[in-house]
Amino acid sequence: MRIIFTDHYESMSEEAAKIIAAQLWLKPDSVLGLATGGTPVVLYQKLIHLYETVGLDFSQATSFNLDEYVGLSPNDEQSYHRFMHENLFDHVNIRNERIFFPDGLADDAAAEGMRYEKAIEAAGGIDLQLLGIGRNAHIGFNEPADCFTRTTHKVALKGNTIAANARFFASERDVPHEAMSMGIGTIFQARHILLLASGAEKAQAVKDTWEGTITPAVPASILQLHPHVTLIVDREAGSLLAAKGKELA
Repeated sequence: MRIIFTDHYESMSEEAAKIIAAQLWLKPDSVLGLATGGTPVVLYQKLIHLYETVGLDFSQATSFNLDEYVGLSPNDEQSYHRFMHENLFDHVNIRNERIFFPDGLADDAAAEGMRYEKAIEAAGGIDLQLLGIGRNAHIGFNEPADCFTRTTHKVALKGNTIAANARFFASERDVPHEAMSMGIGTIFQARHILLLASGAEKAQAVKDTWEGTITPAVPASILQLHPHVTLIVDREAGSLLAAKGKELA
């Protein structure tokens, strides 16, 4: 396991872009698990810059997104389909047939979860999974719970998650209360996990994840058991870690 400390959000994004770019250069047909939200926005801008300036090639890559809101169509301006296309996919040469999302409009959530799992398996599994972390240490939309959820599933969002995501909507009332999300087990099967955290509001979640007890009450804490995790934090998000100020390998 590795922790990379950076000075600020911009440098955190730069370090993450280097890792993802290296993954694509070393294995052009990589299967990427990608995340949404505020954390990866500048990371995606930097990947677009690498595509435009040095020819970073996405043409053989495959993408599986972590999650999607239940009830939003792919064309909804707040859907994660739209987010990914506007922030990355429409600006690089990834092929549409290699882009996958869980279906937030599926009538049968259990069947949709099975479909998504089979699609990931058919692609050979995820080589590199990008994650942000919620203030309550959720990853994907896997909220604190009594047990770790294994596979892609429908989840009811906690009030603090809804409140945190309200900044992307006209009001908190407009935020969907359910989502389809990769499960903890699905995430854990990725060969390399890249976890990003920025800002003082994430500091306690980062500390609980990296140094606390492994418990489903802190969903990201399960990553302590994964053999290949890279955590990149800025100064504020990493401020409570005992290892502050150095890189751990």
